[in-house]
Amino acid sequence: MKLSKRNQLKYKICISGAADTGHCAADAPQKAEELGREIARRGMVLVTGATVGIPYWAAKGAKEEGGMVIGLSPAASEAAHVKTYKLPTDYHDIIVYTGFEYSGRNLLLTRSADAIINVCGRMGTLNEFTIAFEDQKPIGVLEGTGGTADELRGIIGKMHRGPGKVVFSKDIKELLDKVVAEIEMEKKNKDGNRYVRG
Repeated sequence: MKLSKRNQLKYKICISGAADTGHCAADAPQKAEELGREIARRGMVLVTGATVGIPYWAAKGAKEEGGMVIGLSPAASEAAHVKTYKLPTDYHDIIVYTGFEYSGRNLLLTRSADAIINVCGRMGTLNEFTIAFEDQKPIGVLEGTGGTADELRGIIGKMHRGPGKVVFSKDIKELLDKVVAEIEMEKKNKDGNRYVRG
């Protein structure tokens, strides 16, 4: 019996990016949508903050490609998600209503994924990046999309903490290849403890 793509879902990839894309590169929404499509094509699950902007475009791309999308909302209920936070519910298979507002949602969002990919971004994206960095998660940065994503290389260089597990590319497929390699390197770690790259 041949397994469907849904039965082969392997890794959970979180797309972190700007809800307001006015300051992003002009093609950042299109790149986010294509990134969502490529995640779906590879049989991976897309995880988002169930919000507008970059995460929404990524979710749209993944769903249109037949992928699975899970959202983590800052709201405590669907009603609050829609009415109070004014966030969408389409293009997601499941939305988890965390009730932890944005900062608590960001922690759960990054920890629920195997890797994070930053596309454009503002302060919330930086928050998600620093949580993932401290947790030694694999992180991909889609450069050339504006905002936080185009500042991260410089920020990392000035923090005197080493490179972490952060990979960079302007090419979507190359970036996903690098991110998956980081995930697989982590999973091969014999005792399952965090590793430090030399």
